Amino acid sequence: MADIVDTAVSAGSFGTLVAAVKAAGLVETLKGIGPFTVFAPTDAAFAKLPAGTVDALLKDIPKLKKILTYHVVSGKVLAADVVKMKSAKTVEGEDVKIDASHGVKINNATVTTPDVAADNGVIHIIDTVLMPA
Repeated sequence: MADIVDTAVSAGSFGTLVAAVKAAGLVETLKGIGPFTVFAPTDAAFAKLPAGTVDALLKDIPKLKKILTYHVVSGKVLAADVVKMKSAKTVEGEDVKIDASHGVKINNATVTTPDVAADNGVIHIIDTVLMPA
């Protein structure tokens, strides 16, 4: 297997996320021992943001780091565990809401593919970029 970053790169649908992780200087962290649970927005999720948002974030590294770490939960939390939770504390410090009543939603994002395994954790693919308060 590969670590979370290499798994995202090889998937091919996370170009924007990987570029953002690199810009924010979080590659070494996400290649670290972990384990980490990453709610990973696809390129299509980033494309739903208002025009210019991604470019602006790539120039505002503190804000970019805040948003990216809001997508990461410490520990390996598989879908079987996620569905039993109402919220999870992110590495950023705030909680994300979890609603498993109709599929699984993390705040307003739907988990489209759960449990993508990586050596140092797990990725749950989501269809919307999560924004901390």
